[in-house]
Amino acid sequence: MFTGIILAVGKIVAVEPKGGDFRLKIETGKLDLEGAGLGDSIAVNGVCLTAIELGAHYFCADVSNETIARTSLKGARTGTAVNLELALTPSTRLGGHIVSGHVDGLGTVVSKHQDGRSYRYKFKAPDNIAKYIAEKGSICINGVSLTVNDVDGALFNVNIVPHTLKETTLGELAAGKAVNLEVDLLARYMERLMKGEAAAKSCTVTEEFLQNSGFLSK
Repeated sequence: MFTGIILAVGKIVAVEPKGGDFRLKIETGKLDLEGAGLGDSIAVNGVCLTAIELGAHYFCADVSNETIARTSLKGARTGTAVNLELALTPSTRLGGHIVSGHVDGLGTVVSKHQDGRSYRYKFKAPDNIAKYIAEKGSICINGVSLTVNDVDGALFNVNIVPHTLKETTLGELAAGKAVNLEVDLLARYMERLMKGEAAAKSCTVTEEFLQNSGFLSK
């Protein structure tokens, strides 16, 4: 588990093909790997990867075909900057929100514009996960925990403050760029719990269903 508070910006220094998938070697920059061990989880642009080799300032991780198919790591290239976060420990401050590192889908940057010293970004989410994104709720974009400003169908906006722009790769995003999206865990589990056995037949929460369940007045 992670918090979405990025600890360092690293860099992909090697992409090694391995029997149908590939292995990444990532230089970790200022990320402190002291205390990290083989088999530990490290989030790379919001994707939970398992460290199979550790050095003083790097780690290696295998990337499966499932991860290649579902995340932006399919386009991993030597020299690409990536957001890094070590997994939670019992003493970690939960400064963002609960993040699993299991990417739900690829979103797209629609636009960005400056607003004071911050930037406002508009993203488009895949239709199948847009329903989980709520105004003032949490969203994880390339591993960064952010607050949703407003939602319009599959489109949503976030505000990115100067510190986050400086300490992550989000400042490099431009219109048309693909990003890893992870929706709030609680939203996914709430839908499943609300629907109970019906979830096996359908995953759609409708206004009628919310009314019948007492969440909305008729």
